[in-house]
Amino acid sequence: MEKKGKLVIGGVSIVLVVGVVIGLVAVVCTRKSHKDQLSTSSKAVAAICEPTDYKEACINSLSKVAKNESATAKDLIQAAIDSTISTVKSAIDNSGNIAKSFSNLNSTGKMAMDDCKDLLESAIADLQASFSYVGDSDMHTMHDREDELKNWLSAVISFQQSCLDGIPQEELQKQMKDGLLNATQLTSNALAIASSISEILQSFNITLNKDLRNPSSSRRLLEHDNDEQGHYPSWFRAADRRLLASHSNGQVRPNAVVAKDGSGQYKTIGAALAAYPKGIKGRYIIYVKAGIYNEYVTVTKDQVNVFMYGDGPRKTMVTGSKSWADGITTQNTATFAAIGSGFLAKAMGFQNTAGAQKHQAVALRVQSEMSAFFNCRMDAYQDTLYVQTHRQFYRNCVISGTVDFIFGDSPTLIQNCLIIVRKPMDGQQNTVTAQGRQDKRETTGIVLQNCRIVPEQALFPTRFKTKSYLGRPWKTYSRAVIMESELGDFIQPAGWLEWSGNFALDTLYFAEYGNRGPGAVTNGRVRWKGFHVIRNRNEALQFTAGPFLSGDQWLRNTGVPYFTGLKH
Repeated sequence: MEKKGKLVIGGVSIVLVVGVVIGLVAVVCTRKSHKDQLSTSSKAVAAICEPTDYKEACINSLSKVAKNESATAKDLIQAAIDSTISTVKSAIDNSGNIAKSFSNLNSTGKMAMDDCKDLLESAIADLQASFSYVGDSDMHTMHDREDELKNWLSAVISFQQSCLDGIPQEELQKQMKDGLLNATQLTSNALAIASSISEILQSFNITLNKDLRNPSSSRRLLEHDNDEQGHYPSWFRAADRRLLASHSNGQVRPNAVVAKDGSGQYKTIGAALAAYPKGIKGRYIIYVKAGIYNEYVTVTKDQVNVFMYGDGPRKTMVTGSKSWADGITTQNTATFAAIGSGFLAKAMGFQNTAGAQKHQAVALRVQSEMSAFFNCRMDAYQDTLYVQTHRQFYRNCVISGTVDFIFGDSPTLIQNCLIIVRKPMDGQQNTVTAQGRQDKRETTGIVLQNCRIVPEQALFPTRFKTKSYLGRPWKTYSRAVIMESELGDFIQPAGWLEWSGNFALDTLYFAEYGNRGPGAVTNGRVRWKGFHVIRNRNEALQFTAGPFLSGDQWLRNTGVPYFTGLKH
């Protein structure tokens, strides 16, 4: 019995020992599995965050999603964008509290804070579009959407910077900047991720669709994108091309006619826009008859695909006189603002008559994505044309001004245009461009191609005494390119002007390529690290309509010599 009892006890002991061993093995396996899972998760997050400048912020923004073992690269990329949306929303909520904390906030400051709210809401809209765009994509072809994502995320940075730039009070601006810090860092991270999607997906062993990455295949598709009216960007539908190419405005049947003399449906442009139909399909066409329209016009974000044409840039003119000197924020001085996407304008003039003594006074402000201006005129002095955000194209236009008169942070191509430098106030120096790229990965910049840069008649007698330059760096990574253009003799030999001391001289990208005329001699140009005289044709090609405005979208207007990319 004792032996039996011992045997029983021994059996229990064996069972217990085996159970403990199995338990230990299970624990070890579980820990190993958890460790492997964490390792895999960490590797995934590391791959997503590798290209970013603010890695800790990136890792924190992905931590919640990374805990899900089934999370894909797409999930993590969406999480990075979603976190940015949340922080921008928080910044909007917090901006109200910041404004309330300033008991001495003047009317300009209040206007600036209202601007911030509108601009940040626009930023959220672009972030939400980016989030959806990633969500709708196929993992194997997501890289094909890089250009769109980079465009939207660059615009988000532009909106954030526009908010800060418009705040006049230093302490208020500082508090808003601090309040936007997380949002600006996460937006920068999101742009860095979007700029490295191909590399990120490859690190996840996702095979890329090579055919879609071949730019020549896109070009071949566009060879059939022509019609008898000429060549336009691929985003223009055939109907839009006919509108822009028509030599007789009578061929166009407008939805609304504006005439000061009462011969149209509306007497003001604002009234015609207010009649914009909800749910309209296609273009909303407004014909503005000859006349001087003294009104402030905004094509709102809900008014998309508006085509507005007049009887000529000197005959149909929208005019205003608001200025910074009157206590109005720069963006609100605009006589005409185009916000809704797909805005097209032809044969119209936009002017601000405030004069040089009133400083910032915008004639035309544009946020409209894929917008184009044909045979238009923009006249003012300081800050004439505010190319604020999104892809913009100007063809056969006249743009005049003095200080920073083409400025902003969008991908803008100004082609075959006349750039007139006017006489500024005594002691002022003229600068054609002031580009505002804040992040090195932004797809933004101001490009002048095949333009003429000349002095106005009033400036001509003193053109050598009044110093005129091609541009100066408004922000850290300012980018401006002047190529294949004719430069008058009044352009200073140095070509470009400092903003403030050594600010941005190493990080900017200012370039000239294939220019002509007495002002195009580059021997005496600035010696900044960021300035380039482009010798390589391929380097110049990246600033032509296809690559610069995203994805082989060649711009070829009617009535001009046909050229692809570069003129020469």
